[in-house]
This record gives sequence, C-alpha cells and structure tokens, in this order.
Amino acid sequence: MGTSVPMDGSLSLNPIFAQDRSYREGELPPMRRFKFVSPGYFPTLGIPIVAGRDLTWTEIYQQRPVALISENLAHEYWGDPKGAVGRRIRMAPTEDWTEIVGVVANVHEDGVTQEAPSGVSWPIAMRHFWNEAPMVRRSLRFVIRSPRAGTASFLKEVRQAVWSVDANLPIADIYSLDYYYQKSMARTSFTLVMLGLAGAMALLLGAVGLYGVVAYSVSQRKREIGVRMALGARQQEITGMFVRHALLLSGAGVACGLGAALALMRLMSSLLFRVSPTDPPTYCAVSAGLVAIAALASYLPSRHAARVDPVEALRTE
Repeated sequence: MGTSVPMDGSLSLNPIFAQDRSYREGELPPMRRFKFVSPGYFPTLGIPIVAGRDLTWTEIYQQRPVALISENLAHEYWGDPKGAVGRRIRMAPTEDWTEIVGVVANVHEDGVTQEAPSGVSWPIAMRHFWNEAPMVRRSLRFVIRSPRAGTASFLKEVRQAVWSVDANLPIADIYSLDYYYQKSMARTSFTLVMLGLAGAMALLLGAVGLYGVVAYSVSQRKREIGVRMALGARQQEITGMFVRHALLLSGAGVACGLGAALALMRLMSSLLFRVSPTDPPTYCAVSAGLVAIAALASYLPSRHAARVDPVEALRTE
C-alpha cells in the first residue's frame, strides 16, 4: 500500500533536515517529494532496494521512527547509498528524528521523460507526524503484482476480495502501471509521431526529387553517354559517374541539414530524455541513412543510363 504510485500525478513536498548537517537560523533545506508506504510496496512495483532493507510490519504496528529514502537523495547528502543507512532525518525542526533503514532506486514519479525526483518514503503509521499523534494514513492505493493485471477476470476477483470484507466499500481508479506510463508519454509520443511522419514525407520527397534530377540529367546527356560508350566506357563507369554526382548533391544537402539541425535541435530538447541535442551517434546514423537512400535513388536512373545504345543515342541527336 502507498499514498501514490509512480506517474499518477500526486505531488507532496516538504523540506528534509538531516541530523548530521548544520543549518543557519531560519534556513530551510530544499523541498523533497514524500509519500507514505507499507512494507512490500517497492518490491511489488519492482523497484529495488539498493542499500539497507525494507520496512517491516512490526515497525508499522509499533510506530517506530524509520523511513526509506531515494538513491539520488542518499548520493546528494552522504555520497553513497550505504552511507545513508542509519542516518537520521526529519521534516521540521520540531519533529522527532527518524532513522533511515533503506535506500530505494530512483523512481520517475513524473514520467519517464522527466528526471527522477529525490524524496522520502515514510511508514503509513507513525507515532508523531506534524501535528498528528499518532498518524495513520487511511487514504491509500493498493498495489497488486500479477501476470493477469488489467484483465476483467482479475479485476472481478479483486472486487470480490474487497467486498468480502466490506460490501459497502467502493473501488475506484483501478489502473495498471502501464496506463500511467502511457499517459505520461502521451504528449511526447504524439509529438514524435507527427515529427516522424513529417520526416518520412521529407525523406520521400527528397528521394523522389533526387531521382528526378538524375533522370533528367540522363535524358539531357544521352549524346555524351553515347560518345563515352562508343569510345569504350563500361556500364559501371557510366553508372558511377551519375551516382557520384548525386552523392555530391546529397552530401551538400546533408552538410546543410546538419548545420540547421545543430541550431534547431536545442529548441526540441524538452522532447529528449538522456539524449543530448548534439548526440554524435544519432547524427552519424541519420547522415549515413540519408546518403544510402540518396545512393539508391540515384542508382536506378543511372543504371538505365548505362543501358543506352550508343548508336541509337547518336542517331537521336
């Protein structure tokens, strides 16, 4: 159980004080995310505990002052997740100190396209929290891990299990984690699909245009082709002549495109996650792909040029 699940839009913030750090009078540390969880919450979601251990039900029932923190918070405060275990934190100068018993891997609470925020996970029952004594969270989300998640039969069994305890208890907001994942990616996915379609159309138009340019060049140079072949030029040499010309044009286009992309991609950096706007492998792969398509688009009319009969070409001229 927990007060929220990753990417569900929940947002709770508070400063986190560390016992081994000094603060000036009136100084507040940065705001951190926080939630309340039960034992087994993170293992059920498949989120590993990188240092220390999980909460226990004994600690919940006895309301012991323990908590879990995120890996990035441990790195920020103590440089290492193992170094954070056993340290003590609290949310306000008037609060009791709470011991860190475990460090969990970073979670992308706001979606996979956003950096994982640092935060604290408190037990769902505590002896004292702010002005509540004792504090017990009653508004919770149940997290269930099953290969049948999302199926109608499984949801029916969940409802029957809940209603066997309390027939009047409504069940709301039943979603799979994939639902929240897709929802968090909806805007980015739509934008990238539109950009992909626009890019595909531009690539198609470029290939057709290059094909047309080379085909027109072949038609205009039939006499030259005939003379070359009459003087002993081979078909491969004729084909290579036009392909090289097309690759020169496409190379110039790729160079101009790279310059424009380097200038404009910074405007699209909000759509990128863990990828630099000037990522060299991406630019190299795209450039190689464009040149390959250009070579194919120019090869077909060039191959046709190499089959020209020199006698017919000269007679036509």
